[in-house]
Amino acid sequence: MDAAMLLEYGWVLLVLVALEGILAADNAVVMAVMVKHLPKDQQKKALFYGLLGAFIFRFAALFLISFLVNVWQVQAIGALYLFYIAISHLYKKWKHKDELEGHGIKEAKGSSFWMTVLKVEVADIAFAIDSMLAAVALAVTLQPLGKFEIGGIDGGQFLVMFLGGLVGVIIMRFAATWFVRLLQKFPTLETAAFLIVGWVGVKLAVFTMSHPKIQILDEHFPESKPWKLVFWTVLVGIAIGGYLIARKKGPESQPAE
Repeated sequence: MDAAMLLEYGWVLLVLVALEGILAADNAVVMAVMVKHLPKDQQKKALFYGLLGAFIFRFAALFLISFLVNVWQVQAIGALYLFYIAISHLYKKWKHKDELEGHGIKEAKGSSFWMTVLKVEVADIAFAIDSMLAAVALAVTLQPLGKFEIGGIDGGQFLVMFLGGLVGVIIMRFAATWFVRLLQKFPTLETAAFLIVGWVGVKLAVFTMSHPKIQILDEHFPESKPWKLVFWTVLVGIAIGGYLIARKKGPESQPAE
């Protein structure tokens, strides 16, 4: 590998690490809001299983990416599940507003530890697909090394995606724990978190509708600058709006341990 190619691979890897970090933060938000109702000792265990699942599903998706990219139904299922998570929570929260105010998700208290873990793992699958689609979109721009292939992908491109995904999971490990603490301190952030989950579902839905076999949207629409501008503007807007509302209401006092 000459210097120019090495520089190209290094630059794409840096961009991918940043992108995977952002996607990992989204995944961490989902895990945080799902395990929030559990006792603290069980939260740590649930997060461990969630992170383990995220690691396994991301790299399973990496090996199966040549298959997953061409199956629009997989993207559609992922989008629908994220919609379900967001809408279900927001409906229950607004329906039982008086009961839930200031104490998180009351109905989630009825969810057992293993049921919570199962929900986290299903969400991990949806995010794994999103993560690997983003990774392959960047990696395919690299010049193939042509020396070997892994899972039908050029070896050099595969290693870049592998390293990017690995860093994403490591970032998620610390982000998830931080988000749990933040949501416990500012319960009103929970609504913003689920709105972000739903918005990420919209992103997957756009990928589905622009699939060559569907073509409700133009095939290149997900990579267009207008869509990216809209997506990130709305995402940042939800995050900032949620933060400002939570800050205005102030933190919830934590019971002494």
